[in-house]
Amino acid sequence: MQNFRISRNLDLSSQITGFKFQRNIQNGNIMITCHVTYNIDPAKVAEFEAYAKAWIPLVERFGGTHHGYFLPHEGPNDLAFTAFSFPSLSAYETYRAQSAADDDCKAAYDFAVRTNCILRYDRHFLRPVLDGDISGIHDQQA
Repeated sequence: MQNFRISRNLDLSSQITGFKFQRNIQNGNIMITCHVTYNIDPAKVAEFEAYAKAWIPLVERFGGTHHGYFLPHEGPNDLAFTAFSFPSLSAYETYRAQSAADDDCKAAYDFAVRTNCILRYDRHFLRPVLDGDISGIHDQQA
């Protein structure tokens, strides 16, 4: 996990070299999904929830699809997760650049820093599997 610090000049191309992404059949773009695991302060879940609720419309403002935040309920009380997708890596990089200059995004970031609700985070880039197909398991039977 990383200490909580957002780099406003993140270059992802070096971090995801070698990944294969599923092509979005509708438009040919490579869809990218960002999954973030947060280590949060258990005494500041309400503050983290306010931060989370702020980011959902912000990601969507810049062309992403937010899949929601998942806060502690049963089990570890210091872990939270989120996932959001962009139609391509290029769209994600545009979001990163534009959000760094956006006043609402800066306010959300500053809120997290000020409240110290996020202790650290770990970000992964994944390819979604969105279409089901049972034939693949039957083809493998002896």
